[in-house]
Amino acid sequence: MEKFRELPEESLRLLQTEGDIPSWEKWGPYVAERSWGTKREIFEANQNAWEAITYATAPFTAYQWGEDGIAGICDRYQIVALTHAFWNGKDPIIKERLFGLSNPQGNHGEDIKEYFYYLDNIPSHSYMKYHYKYPINAFPYETLIQENKNRSGDEREFELEDTSILDNNAFFDITIEYVKFSRDDIGVHVEFVNQSEQSASLYYLPQITFRNQWSWDEKEEKLPSCCEYSVDQDKSMMKLSDLDTTAQGQLNFEYKLGEFYFSGPPDAKQIFTNNLTNHQERTGEKNASKYTKDAFHRYLIDGDKSSINPKKTGTKGAFVIGPIELKKGEKRSVYLRLQQEITEKPLQNINSFLNKMRKNTQDFYNFITPKNISEEEKQIYIAALSSMLWSKQIYLFDVSLWIERQRKKCTLGPDVENLHWKHLISKRILSVPDKWEYPWFAAWDLAFHCLSYALVDLKFAKDQLSFLLLEQFQHPNGQIPAYEWNFSELNPPVHAYCILETFLIERKKTGKSDISFLKKCYHKLILNFVWWVNKVDTNGNNIFEGGFLGLDNIALFDRSDDIPHGGSLEQSDGTGWMGLFCLTLMRMSLELAKTDNAYESMAIKFLEHFAYIAHALVDADNREVQNWDEEDGFFYDVIKYSDNTQELIKIRSLVGIIPLFAVDCITEEELAQFPSFASSFSWFLKNQKELCKNCVTLIDSPTIPGKKEYFLSLMDLDKTARILERVWDEEEFRSPYGLRSLSKFYKDNPYTLGDKTITYEPAEAHCSVKGGNSNWRGPVWFPTTFLLISSLKKLGKHTDHFFFLKDKKTTPTMIAEYYRKALISLFLKDKKGNRPIYNSLPHLQNNPLFSDKILFFEHFDAETGRGLGAMHQTGWTGLVANLIENIDF
Repeated sequence: MEKFRELPEESLRLLQTEGDIPSWEKWGPYVAERSWGTKREIFEANQNAWEAITYATAPFTAYQWGEDGIAGICDRYQIVALTHAFWNGKDPIIKERLFGLSNPQGNHGEDIKEYFYYLDNIPSHSYMKYHYKYPINAFPYETLIQENKNRSGDEREFELEDTSILDNNAFFDITIEYVKFSRDDIGVHVEFVNQSEQSASLYYLPQITFRNQWSWDEKEEKLPSCCEYSVDQDKSMMKLSDLDTTAQGQLNFEYKLGEFYFSGPPDAKQIFTNNLTNHQERTGEKNASKYTKDAFHRYLIDGDKSSINPKKTGTKGAFVIGPIELKKGEKRSVYLRLQQEITEKPLQNINSFLNKMRKNTQDFYNFITPKNISEEEKQIYIAALSSMLWSKQIYLFDVSLWIERQRKKCTLGPDVENLHWKHLISKRILSVPDKWEYPWFAAWDLAFHCLSYALVDLKFAKDQLSFLLLEQFQHPNGQIPAYEWNFSELNPPVHAYCILETFLIERKKTGKSDISFLKKCYHKLILNFVWWVNKVDTNGNNIFEGGFLGLDNIALFDRSDDIPHGGSLEQSDGTGWMGLFCLTLMRMSLELAKTDNAYESMAIKFLEHFAYIAHALVDADNREVQNWDEEDGFFYDVIKYSDNTQELIKIRSLVGIIPLFAVDCITEEELAQFPSFASSFSWFLKNQKELCKNCVTLIDSPTIPGKKEYFLSLMDLDKTARILERVWDEEEFRSPYGLRSLSKFYKDNPYTLGDKTITYEPAEAHCSVKGGNSNWRGPVWFPTTFLLISSLKKLGKHTDHFFFLKDKKTTPTMIAEYYRKALISLFLKDKKGNRPIYNSLPHLQNNPLFSDKILFFEHFDAETGRGLGAMHQTGWTGLVANLIENIDF
């Protein structure tokens, strides 16, 4: 163990998880923040997900696939969830889940209307910290619903801070900390601070809930239970047990937690009910049990003592703590403990252990944080990675079982969504984009998440990337599932890119090349590649239709199914993504060829396919209209109508920049290392000159005099320069905060085709496509700007010594560095102490109780930097940590 002596304790814990020692990650922040309004919670066929369970009906409706709650933790398979609920004595309901609007309610789609922050987390989840701001006065539920209902898509969303509810700091600051004494021994510290000018009080209900596995298949089951165990001068204790339960139908294998004990303050009252739907409240039907999921609301708010079980047992329990009376500025702490083995005075030493684990966490981040960054960048780096770690969620979903349950209700048609994904069975902890707005995995989001996870927990990053290639996820035809609304939707094929980048990050940081991981993923990626070629290149001309491709409203119409006059869309971005896919698989093949020369033949195969794609994109045979427009020096989409006529859609957007992402370089040294590949490459260059003229450029080595390199891109360097002029133009794509997704040119020059018009919209979307809660017609997005930076760094590494823009001084590396700093600057305080992400958000910007904490928004106003969309989409916005670390391969 000598070599581990200088590692922080958290790094040693992570080493333990790879051996035979039980995993520290058995318990973690795996509880969703919203389970209502999700596709998987639909009870009947043809039901609208937003209507199946709403925020209003969630308190009395049991979930099929997973619990939700505030700052929740659960075990690996969510047998039990621990969540937190509060009541200010004025709200009509207990605050046991975060409030937000459903998609139909919001003028820009679903939108959370609360303020909470992920402050700290480490990979083993041995220490976690969460912060929530709970209004002292009645939460303005109806005001938020009505004001957003009255607003059009041309107006901004009406936010919580736009009400008066936060004025004069009329809220409780609630900070929740978790600490693990051991794998199955968890301490909890909750601190309440009254930030208002007046005395105020609240109730606190920490809740233990057994996930309902017993109400769905019409079988008699013996249920798990929680019950009162003991009350004395030191504690109030519940006992939880699933030892005798037979209700495990959704797991299909034996997994039991055993017995656990949950301790609270000695004056805490224990109340119990069952995690069952209140059918009488929901539909008027008779309830199977008198004690239902919503009992605690009725008990505390309505004073209905008959709603809770007098026998003090059930499948859901809570401590009622309060009223907690707090004067102006006063603090109060509550301690809890969940443990498998009873200890004497379980609440006594939590605080001292918390201090130790706070120091452990600080040591861990000091160890992994780059040393050459500012204190403010360090704060952003730690916040991003901590938020990533909070974004893990148990994703339980068995599509076949889900469809079977719907069939029992009514006859399903052949077009039911996800009918062709009956093989998909998830019981995994997955990284989700946002546990409230996107509480499910999304394939291309998850791939980018892993680049940030690779900085803090490499094993988790590699596992995540591998999971979507397992037979429980990847379709037998090779397709990777997109997301639960429609697993068949097309997301950009970036999985291979992120796998290779994760492989390279590990090698750079540890010196280890995990060939086994790369090889395991490689073979499944080939299946995915073949699916793309056969499915999406329907005309066999190496131009890819693609459809949606993650860029919700970037086109004039919904690219998934709304092509005018029954035409098809030959997409520059779809073809660009496939070019990147080809070069990534070529580079993977060469990495694998270092230990097995059989992979050299695969490398040349993907290089050849890349050349065909490049030729088709710029100079395709038998096409009157090309994607490349010589007049504008840009790539555009082409509509091919049913009568075989073609039309160029001359809209300058990310669609025409994405082909820049596909770049690589083959050196003479590499060719010497791979003789079989070199021979085939040489033959291809000599015998397929027409195919190679646009995509293979012979250049001088920037480091070795007299040596040559072969630069690979989907276009020659002249075309690259012409696109980069647009990328660098402040009146086109260059924003102070990153890369605009649509050129600013369309602000004063809207583009119209038929009855469709597109304009530059730097902030919220004015039209509703794919839900309407994101906008690709102007705002800055992290994943695409990140990929541009990556490709420009590669381009600059090999061409900076001769390749300049028209000004004769701007190089690719300079452009890459500009955009890297621009994205980081979104979170940095300027000279006035303002963060661009909070521009036009007075409370978040000007109130120190808000402004010192960082939110990671989904996308950003290209003109002001203001955060847009989901507020906790650390997922790909967490890439700011990678930009700060700035690893060069």
